[in-house]
Amino acid sequence: MSIERTFAMVKPDGVRRGLVGEIVSRFEQKGFKIIALKMMTASPELVGEHYAEHRERPFFGGLVSFLSGGPVVAMCVEGEQVVSEWRRMMGATRPWDSAPGTIRFEFATTVDENVVHGSDSADSAARELGLWFKGEL
Repeated sequence: MSIERTFAMVKPDGVRRGLVGEIVSRFEQKGFKIIALKMMTASPELVGEHYAEHRERPFFGGLVSFLSGGPVVAMCVEGEQVVSEWRRMMGATRPWDSAPGTIRFEFATTVDENVVHGSDSADSAARELGLWFKGEL
């Protein structure tokens, strides 16, 4: 197994609903180490850069507005196979497709407000951590 780092985020709906502690505790219970954590309101520019691959999609503007419209909790999390394991813990993007016990199954209300984000690969994690934690890691 390899020790990896990933980017994880509690989205504005999760922060608003008071789910940050629940999500952080799941990382800790799993044995992952939180390397960095900060609450912030992201600028539309940061969110746009983060989701640049979706720039031409019709939902892009709403996504940027949602994620820059309230505080998020950005995290750098470290552990064995943390990228894939965090994706499993989150559940599917569409909450109704998520497995029982996953964060999105338990807490997401819609595909747009699905509580959390996680990098989908080690390369994405490195890019996203660089965006959200510039010079901090």
